[in-house]
Amino acid sequence: MVLVLLGLAAWMHTGGTKQDALLLNDIVQTAKEHPDDRAMLAEFHAEFLYFGTEDELVYASDAAADDITTLSEAIRQGYTCLAVHDGNAFLGTVALPAPDTALLSAAQRRLLLTAAVVCGCIWLIAAALGIFFYLRMVRPFRGLRRFAEEIAQGRLEEPLPMDRHHLFGAFSESFDIMREALLESRKREEALRQREKELIASLSHDIRTPVTGIKLICELLCVKTEDAYVRSKIGQIGQKAEQINRLAGDLLITSLDELGELTVCCQDTESGVLHQLLLEQDTKGLCREMPVPDCLLSVDRSRLSQVLANIISNSYKYAGTPIDVSYAFDGQFLAMSLTDHGGGIPEEELAFITQKYYRGRQNSDGKEGSGLGLYISRALTEKMQGIFTCSNAPDGLTVTLRLPLSH
Repeated sequence: MVLVLLGLAAWMHTGGTKQDALLLNDIVQTAKEHPDDRAMLAEFHAEFLYFGTEDELVYASDAAADDITTLSEAIRQGYTCLAVHDGNAFLGTVALPAPDTALLSAAQRRLLLTAAVVCGCIWLIAAALGIFFYLRMVRPFRGLRRFAEEIAQGRLEEPLPMDRHHLFGAFSESFDIMREALLESRKREEALRQREKELIASLSHDIRTPVTGIKLICELLCVKTEDAYVRSKIGQIGQKAEQINRLAGDLLITSLDELGELTVCCQDTESGVLHQLLLEQDTKGLCREMPVPDCLLSVDRSRLSQVLANIISNSYKYAGTPIDVSYAFDGQFLAMSLTDHGGGIPEEELAFITQKYYRGRQNSDGKEGSGLGLYISRALTEKMQGIFTCSNAPDGLTVTLRLPLSH
């Protein structure tokens, strides 16, 4: 661009010099032919001065400077002067501004105008290129980046818009093919998981039928035989069958919960049911219960019985101490707290003991269990719109059930 502007300036300089020389000759010739006719000189629309024989100012064009009145002043300011002769007679002097000075001023104006036009064109071209690259490269690339983020976060349902006119058109199509493949893979995986859960639920249910038969046979054999050794072995078989039955029940409840088919039927129930359920589930008679406040609860009796059974059996398995049972109203809930005296569990494990298949690290060694008891208790309590929490007591573990009051 600089070279172009310099070339334009040189062209204007050369052209301007030639034009000034021709203009000066024309004015001199007119002054020679019509020395006393000022109207003829006024026809030249240019900046010039005409001095007489005594160097006095005779005529000044409209564009001429006002501060020059003598020929000597014009010479000092660099004017180009040319004498006017008529044969041997001297008629006067024509003075024009220095061609370089006038040319420079005009050239500067033209150069600035040309530079403005060129810069404007360059700016428009740059803006057009910027818009082109944004539409064809930047925006499609950002779209691909957002799409990749959606894929990374597992949101595969929204397709990627197709546009073959930008540079990433082919990549967009490939990305969307990948999305569809991942979505199909996820659907297959979810279907397999669903069938797996249904299979576990079905097997858990089917296992309980023969196990119940084994338990009944063990009870019958214990009645029929009087041999103490045989009866002890039959009792062990019955205990193992009961463990299998409990484990199958836990797996069934867990599978139903994962399938979204674990249902509860809450009814208005008198709070005295809590005392009855404790008596049913306290197989060792170690629960020390405070009086139950009179109120109506919105609970499912059978599910609440499962919850208490899991809590009490867990306490007997891991703590083996008496269980203190207390009650207190807590807003719209009746809080039932069961506290053992087995030393509690480490604080860092409290947040995990109600998770599926989790068993404590310190007190679970050598003890049978699946890690589902407290998980099932929490799930059933929450299904009844209650709150299930665990916390350490001074010398044991406290499990608190907040059971909703009837409205």
